[in-house]
Amino acid sequence: MTEQPNYFNQTDMAALSREYPIGPAFLRRFEAISRDELRALQEDRFANLMRRAWQVPFYQRHWGAQGLAAGDIGGLDDITKLPTFDKSDIMASITAHPPFGNFHGMETYPSGQRPPVIIHTTSGTTGRPQVLMYGPRSREVQNLLVARTYLLQGLAPDDVVQSVYGHGMVNGGHYIREAVLHWTNSIFLPAGTGIETPSVQQVALMRDFGVTVLVGFADYLKRLAAVAREQGLEPGRDINIRMISGHMGREDTSELSEAWGGAAIHDWYGVGDTGTIAGEGSDKAGLYVMEDAQFLEVCDIETGRPVADGVTGDMVNTCLFKDDIYPIIRFNTHDVTHMRTDAPPAALNFRRIEGFLGRSDNMVKLRGINVFPQGIGAMLAGRAEFTGEFICRVRRDDAGRDEMVVTVEVAIGGAVVEGGEAGGDLAETYQDILRRKIGVAVKVEITTPGALAAQTGIESRQKPIRLIDERY
Repeated sequence: MTEQPNYFNQTDMAALSREYPIGPAFLRRFEAISRDELRALQEDRFANLMRRAWQVPFYQRHWGAQGLAAGDIGGLDDITKLPTFDKSDIMASITAHPPFGNFHGMETYPSGQRPPVIIHTTSGTTGRPQVLMYGPRSREVQNLLVARTYLLQGLAPDDVVQSVYGHGMVNGGHYIREAVLHWTNSIFLPAGTGIETPSVQQVALMRDFGVTVLVGFADYLKRLAAVAREQGLEPGRDINIRMISGHMGREDTSELSEAWGGAAIHDWYGVGDTGTIAGEGSDKAGLYVMEDAQFLEVCDIETGRPVADGVTGDMVNTCLFKDDIYPIIRFNTHDVTHMRTDAPPAALNFRRIEGFLGRSDNMVKLRGINVFPQGIGAMLAGRAEFTGEFICRVRRDDAGRDEMVVTVEVAIGGAVVEGGEAGGDLAETYQDILRRKIGVAVKVEITTPGALAAQTGIESRQKPIRLIDERY
């Protein structure tokens, strides 16, 4: 090494953008590529990833415990021989080897040659925050994939982008900022959550700076549309948002679009460990898996075995590019989806997923029916009085049977409906809707707009809490 290692001299950024193209170059390459050519590209990147992973103590132990040796994995056809891992394995690694664990491979570099390491954490939505680690190369590929997705969805050079992803130790806001600033030439406003920039100030920024694109989680973006109107600002007139890109899951995107004056709504999916896995295009036909960078399996929630296309299961992901810090091979996100089986309407030769359908580790089994609390909001979205805010509580009755209570915020014609005869009738209506859509009875309670904010964290968290488990 003849110069001081730093983030910018550890990776050839121009070469990286040729390896993982964005914009028109992305479409030219992956509309023309055959499935055989794509598989060959994946195999080459997987082989390099496996060579790196075998150097890491975490994988040596994890795979060695299954009696596996390096020669046992000849390629992607053998990937199911490798056990999956998840957040609990990472947390166990950190407990055994504090403070960073032994899953990252930092110690495998010769003295003075370790690349810079970027450290963030998860939001802690499903428990204690998890450490996330990236090297310069893998970090910039993640940034490229976000930019690729935004450009695929129609981001333009003259757009002004406002992000409501969180900052601090949480990864989200930082890497979205890096993606837009490093790999597009749109103007970027890092507003953050409602705690970082209060909601009233958020909508003022949109008006004052002529924001045209919003990025973030759907729940809070919907809340901001209501705040704008409370401030006398009409979306589509005073604030002209033309595009929204975020994590939609089962959200009613037509409702979000209407709230923002007819903005085009686009979905994408990824987690902090892996970065962007899949993104929706303008054809609105599911989310295209970024297969040159990610190898995605959908696996049975109970058995862990891959399922057929069209069958719902856990997303298990391998990052084909993450060969510097924290290699990721068969990471079980515990996010649920299924592969689309209909014919793709576009020439882009990537497989598609339906999108985020819920979390299997937040899945509640009621009388033999799998219920995903994150999906409740979309089931009720057709009701005009429903504000979009809700929370689910799971309790165990004296007979040992699990029951779920869904509390929803409701307002009718500016007047709050809570309890009383009208509230009771509405609760029964909502119970009937959920019974039909879920296939099992749940109890519904009605409350006032804003009453759940402290429990869901809608103003302060990237991902609002939708399930409180009171069984234990």
